[in-house]
Amino acid sequence: MDRYPPIATHGLVGDLQTCALISSQGVVNWLAAPRFDSPSVFAALLDHDRGGCFRLSPDGPESSCKQLYYPDTAVLVTRFMSPDGVGEVLDWMAPIASGCATDRHTLVRKVRSVRGTVRFSMECRPRFDYGRAPHELELGPDGAVFRSAGISAHLQAGFPLERDGHDVRGTVTLGVGESAVAVFTVCGPDGPAPPQPTVEGTDEQLWEVVEFWQNWLRTSRYRGRWSDMVNRSAITLKLLTYAPTGAPVAAATMGLPEQIGGERNWDYRYTWVRDGSLSVRALLDLGFVEEATAFTRWLGARLGDGDIDGEALQTMYRVDGEPLPAEEILTHLEGYRGSHPVRLGNAASDQLQLDIYGEALYALSEGHEVGIQSGYRGWKKVARTLDWLADSWDRPDEGIWETRGGRKDFTYSRVMCWAAFDRGLKLATAFSRPADTVRWTRARDSILEQVMARGWSEQEQAYVQHYEGDVLDASLLLMPRVGFLAPKDPSWLSTLDAMNDTLVSDSLVYRYDPAASPDGLRGSEGTFSLCTFLYVDALARAGRLRMARYTFEKMLTYANHVGLFAEEIGPTGEQLGNFPQAFTHLSLITAARTLDEALDRLRD
Repeated sequence: MDRYPPIATHGLVGDLQTCALISSQGVVNWLAAPRFDSPSVFAALLDHDRGGCFRLSPDGPESSCKQLYYPDTAVLVTRFMSPDGVGEVLDWMAPIASGCATDRHTLVRKVRSVRGTVRFSMECRPRFDYGRAPHELELGPDGAVFRSAGISAHLQAGFPLERDGHDVRGTVTLGVGESAVAVFTVCGPDGPAPPQPTVEGTDEQLWEVVEFWQNWLRTSRYRGRWSDMVNRSAITLKLLTYAPTGAPVAAATMGLPEQIGGERNWDYRYTWVRDGSLSVRALLDLGFVEEATAFTRWLGARLGDGDIDGEALQTMYRVDGEPLPAEEILTHLEGYRGSHPVRLGNAASDQLQLDIYGEALYALSEGHEVGIQSGYRGWKKVARTLDWLADSWDRPDEGIWETRGGRKDFTYSRVMCWAAFDRGLKLATAFSRPADTVRWTRARDSILEQVMARGWSEQEQAYVQHYEGDVLDASLLLMPRVGFLAPKDPSWLSTLDAMNDTLVSDSLVYRYDPAASPDGLRGSEGTFSLCTFLYVDALARAGRLRMARYTFEKMLTYANHVGLFAEEIGPTGEQLGNFPQAFTHLSLITAARTLDEALDRLRD
């Protein structure tokens, strides 16, 4: 078995507060608890020897493996086929219905033989706090308890367990139709043991989980051409959202590289104002108003947290709205396939990224369309933020891509500041709220004039990344969507042509060229999956439907075997970066909707 399986060979399960990644070999290679942004319990993706894992699979290397989701659910099915028989492992985490934060999270693993006789073996090797905290093992007739500082974990199984140092292993042989379960529960240090699991009890829970996901998905309004991929993306966004607050994390993982052996290895288990705000439109398009409302409330609370003398918003927060911890390097972890450093926390939280104000007002404005309103006090926070932005928009920042090579006058940041004032003015009019509309209008118009004068490159015949150069940037693909330019404006069509010549490789889109615009980091990166879907959206809006559809269909072939996308696609089609990435999946939904609508108009 490969010490580091490809990133794309994993499926995702979760309970709406945390999640686990399980490989097609039946190995849990990632689990953090009790929250997405908590220390890891299993992190073999970041260090095979020190990270910890939980394997449950048939004995013998001759098995071939297939993995799928039970239809329209987050129940993962891993199938193992050999000459002796066919075995399955079903993995799930029951959604926590209360929506209240808890330190108790349970992963259920059910094994069964569907043909012949199958001998399963299990290894459970937790490594708490990213492998930094030791643990003690208590093994008794009711199962195993792993105890570490501030946390404990219970393992209960329907077959005998035996000690393996401070870890546990076991085997079970099943004939056709027979099954067994292994249940792993993380809780506080003094948490009581869960009830002893039974096959019958876990079967009942399994169908409750299936019903939860299928009922939730039935509320989707999407009836377009790509329902399987859109539905899987919707479930993935739901799995990556912390239900107690409504805050989505950018990805399930940390430290997975954008280039094997490179240093672009970030911690994405936090809530970016940008990503979350842009998810509102995708959620509303699908009819998931409750989820969109929950995030806008979370966002409104953050507007009230800011220090208006400094910055009104941080770029990202923990899922409960608290600031991030300081970024640190986990030097004891070797990183995925030797890709280090492995970073915990994210220093970009301290950056100035002015575009987030546009995305935040974009989200609030989109919510207004379905009756999501912030009330008078909420409006005062919005107005106070825009008053601050009126004094602050015209300065360099680190930009959407969080460069570490110094601040620049990024065009995208200016465009989104324009969107902030544009949406703020529309909200003030719609709700007849008090606002300094003269000042906001002046700022909005000044930004437009500045971008037209300084963000356009005569050499490239395109809008460019920043005012000091001629580098193209895929973030500008959002210009038509936010209304800054008409989608068929000649200058925009020229920009699309320039991007196609410079940033697009076999339909896949790079963010920008780091060699032409140094970002303070060594190495290169793959094409950015988010940007490819943004490209599809922009092509469809521009009426280039043949190219848009072909690009979209080609991009879908890069999804993994269960429909998930990482952040990037490497030069040989491999998935790179943190996995799965919410931004990619929300942009897939948006691109599918835009393309569907454009194709329907053509048909009519």
